[in-house]
Parts: sequence; C-alpha cells; structure tokens
Amino acid sequence: MNESNVSRRQEPGVPVVNVPNALTVLRLVLVPVFVWLMVRDGEGARWWALGVFCVAAATDQLDGHIARARGLITDFGRIADPIADKALTLGAFVMLSVDGLVPWWFTVLVAVRELGITALRAVLLRRGIVVSANKGGKLKTVLQILFITLMLVPWAAWLAHAGLGVRGGLPEPVFWIAWAVGAAALALTLWSGAVYCAEGVRLSRAGGGARA
Repeated sequence: MNESNVSRRQEPGVPVVNVPNALTVLRLVLVPVFVWLMVRDGEGARWWALGVFCVAAATDQLDGHIARARGLITDFGRIADPIADKALTLGAFVMLSVDGLVPWWFTVLVAVRELGITALRAVLLRRGIVVSANKGGKLKTVLQILFITLMLVPWAAWLAHAGLGVRGGLPEPVFWIAWAVGAAALALTLWSGAVYCAEGVRLSRAGGGARA
C-alpha cells in the first residue's frame, strides 16, 4: 500500500496471469466480503471481518515482494494494485466511521490524501514522470493497518469480564494505544502526501524525473 510500485517498468514477456496479480485480484474480491461482514450483526461476523482484512492486507505485502523478487512487474499490476490498496483501507475506514469508532473527519482526510495522490500519480505517469515512494508513505501504511486492526477487534466480550474502563467503545488502555497509532498514521499520511506532491511538482517543472 504505497507508491513504490510505480517506479518499476513492466518486464518484457511477463504474463499478466501470474501470482502477484492473482493476489491483487484476491484483495479486490475480499473488499466487498469485508464490507458485507461489517454490516452484519454479531461478534462472530466482526471476527470474520477482522480475519478477512488481515488476509487482504497480507496479500498486499506479499504480491509486491513476489513481483519485485521474480521480475513479475506488469502494467495490470501497476494499475490494479493501488486500486485494491485504496479500496481496502478506505473501505475499512468508512465502515469504522459508520460504526462510530472512527470520526468522519479522520476518514475524509485519509480519503482526500489517498485519492488525491492516486489522481496525481495518474497525471504524472501520463507525462512519463515517476515519483519514488518516500519512507513516510511506507510507514504510514503499516500504521494505518495496525490502527484499523485495533479498531476492528470486537472488544465487547472481553470488556464484560475484564472490569476495565471503557472509552470510545474500547478498553481504556487499548483506546489510548489505538489512538496514539491512529494519530501517528494520520500525521504520516498527510505528511507523506505533501512530500509526494512537492516532489511531483518539482519534477514536473523540471520536465524530468524517472521515466515510466
């Protein structure tokens, strides 16, 4: 879930039907399954939703690693992978906002950044300009996934037995940990987006950068 996949060209002779692309398609298929589980009632459905999210998030890390290690970069993967990434994370944030666990302003800020960078990437690629991923963008992906995971865990059953204080639907200690991660994720999401935009503008004005 980062911008690094735009910096590699498709290798000649690489088939579109390969393991990394299959994992990307699987991630896309899992998004509506995750949403469907989130709208269902019951603790069991929430556990299944958490499991589906974790599997989908794992496929993102795995498909990129396999594609780079085995030279299986394709144009389909470069297009579909970021779409699958954004569908998964934004779908999760939207559903968490619907449940009242994450405020809508948080989800809107993340959505504006992610969709804005996707649009900017498309514009720059049409001009043959590639902006390399920055470390902040990679770290924000890890923090986003961790934050979403903490918020997806159905804590209600544990609260009944632990005798812990409750804040925002979470045990008090988990609440502070989750929102420390969430604040860091949001800060890095906005900062890395700003850095990406600034670098894109610089390369665009210079008429260069890495060529797609």
